[in-house]
Amino acid sequence: MEILQKLFYTDLGNTANNIAILIFRVLFAWELLTVHGLKKIQKGPQAEPEHIPNPLQLPEKLNAAVAQFADTIVPFFIALGLLGRLALLPTIGVTAVGYFVVHRHDSREVRDIPFMYTLCLFLLLLTGPGTYSLDYYIFQLLKAY
Repeated sequence: MEILQKLFYTDLGNTANNIAILIFRVLFAWELLTVHGLKKIQKGPQAEPEHIPNPLQLPEKLNAAVAQFADTIVPFFIALGLLGRLALLPTIGVTAVGYFVVHRHDSREVRDIPFMYTLCLFLLLLTGPGTYSLDYYIFQLLKAY
């Protein structure tokens, strides 16, 4: 039960903090999905999907799948606060590789975007999704049994 508590239960101390992290989660997830996720899956005659770098030399389909999952599916988990801490891991991996590998020789202005995304993701990893999340309600149900 203790491990479930660490994964699912997060109470940031008061209503204002829990509402603040809810707003942060939803806005962050929206930005991640609309700015980065949708570019990775654009389809149609006029649309050209974004090039996905592969600095770790993974198989191309695996690399694309991880990047697409991290930027298109994970935002829904973040916004809902569902498997909040676990769901962040693929996106932290993608943004950290972007910062430390893909853009390591670029200017600070270019490196700023993956750095800020990684920083925001670490904040969510440390705080958890708060009491206004599906994780919190799942934990309450599990605790009742």
